[in-house]
Amino acid sequence: MRKTGWQWRFLWIAAGAIVMGVFSGCASGAYPVSSLQRDGVVVAISSEPSTLDPVQGWGHGNTPLIQSTLVKYRSDMSFENDLAVDYHLDASGLVWTFTLRDDAKFTDGEAVTADDVVFTFETARAAQASIDLTFMEKVEAVNDTTVVFTLSKPTSVFLNTIASVGIVPEHAYGADYGTNPVGSGPWKFVQWNPQEQLILEANEDYYGRIPSIANVTIVFMTEDAAFAAVQAGQVDVALTAATLAGTEIGGYHVARVTSVDNRGFTLPMLPAEGKVTESGYPIGNDVTCNLEIRQAIACAIDRELVADAALNGFATPCYSENDGMPWNNPEVVIDTDVDYAKRLLADAGWSDSDGDGIVEKDGVEASFTVLYPSGDSVRQAIAFAAAEQVEDIGIHINVEGTSWDDLAKRMFSDGVMMGWGAANPYESYCLYQSSGAFKDDFYNPEGYQSEETDQYLSAAMEALTTEEAYRNWQLAQWDGETGTSMKGACPWVWIVNVDHLYYVRDGLDIGEQQLHPHGSSMPLLQNLSEWKWEEVQK
Repeated sequence: MRKTGWQWRFLWIAAGAIVMGVFSGCASGAYPVSSLQRDGVVVAISSEPSTLDPVQGWGHGNTPLIQSTLVKYRSDMSFENDLAVDYHLDASGLVWTFTLRDDAKFTDGEAVTADDVVFTFETARAAQASIDLTFMEKVEAVNDTTVVFTLSKPTSVFLNTIASVGIVPEHAYGADYGTNPVGSGPWKFVQWNPQEQLILEANEDYYGRIPSIANVTIVFMTEDAAFAAVQAGQVDVALTAATLAGTEIGGYHVARVTSVDNRGFTLPMLPAEGKVTESGYPIGNDVTCNLEIRQAIACAIDRELVADAALNGFATPCYSENDGMPWNNPEVVIDTDVDYAKRLLADAGWSDSDGDGIVEKDGVEASFTVLYPSGDSVRQAIAFAAAEQVEDIGIHINVEGTSWDDLAKRMFSDGVMMGWGAANPYESYCLYQSSGAFKDDFYNPEGYQSEETDQYLSAAMEALTTEEAYRNWQLAQWDGETGTSMKGACPWVWIVNVDHLYYVRDGLDIGEQQLHPHGSSMPLLQNLSEWKWEEVQK
């Protein structure tokens, strides 16, 4: 793979060279000028956005930084106003009315008005990018500071959706907006060098609290390159891996952020009967179609041990796609119980009649494949650690790395080490709604279908209060008899939530981090405007 300019530079740093460019004049081990002056930070992350245009997906699931949103998340995942100063939902559950603040301006000096909000959401709906606005019937500007959304049906996740849609200026929106954006958020766009760096400055005209850090340089590099940059003292914050985070580096500490960034097996729920998807890919697996197999695997895995063995302890046990979120059902937690797992199999007729260590039933051996994307060392390590434990109950899992293209064809008939996790309960709807089974979008390749769950999911989506929505999201997981959890139909065997790990220069306060969703790069920056330097380093 061709190395980018920044990757080459940091390889040189690791060797003790003096780097020119953004870190001009910084020798190995020296602090960058921005850190000494305490008016800037340099952040190294691994994922680069494809666009800075919110209607094309920028900020989806995270804070768009450059643009403002109507509402935003607090650290406890409740909502607070941003561009909106007030909002309410009518009795029908279909009409949302937002009143906007009148002092917000874009960085080109133009006022933010209701027309910009209308333009943003109409453009986003037409773009059909990563923002699902299919439930929005229309959006209208009543006056400069009043916007009315009319939905086609009640949608309880509406606020979750708009909390990540940054408002763009109608007057300054064009084909190049994604690479040269104008916004009204706490940060002002300065420069973007693809595959190298993104530079932002504090927006001095921001209507809210202006960031105490004046400028931010975000550099894009692999975790190994970022680790070398930390060792050389050339970055202030760097995303790192569990395999690297145990190394102590002078002048830095490791920030460990808990997440809902989960990893687990999807297990096909139908037998192999020759059925195929619309794309022609085979459906079904004669081993994992058995509920007792799926539940036995779930009970046999010691999640704490997997976290320790595979990820140096930088993970927590996972029991659902929603762990830690206010809509999660706490009753989905299960205990590790190998004896119970063995009884489940024996009671269902599985036995090791030939003494090879693998149980079988009706001529079918309890052996199947779990795929992971090649190059993903975290998924690989988790899969192998879990598979080793499952051997103790007589089930053999063949762990295989493959390309995403190949995985997308085989995920309906083989298990997959998958990962999800979002700040929006709509993800549960996508993962388990019956009509989503066997599609090419990775949400429900195992083919989970349940009329009871569909009813709970629909009730959650159409609820008129948060409390009613949360109750139905929880019942979809486990209602005492059935559900999507491992106590129920067990379409997933959840294993761990991976911690997000960052080397942070001593003296830099990265604030109270929200529970991070899937992906460890952009979630770090959600509260970037709250970061501050606490003291000058010696």
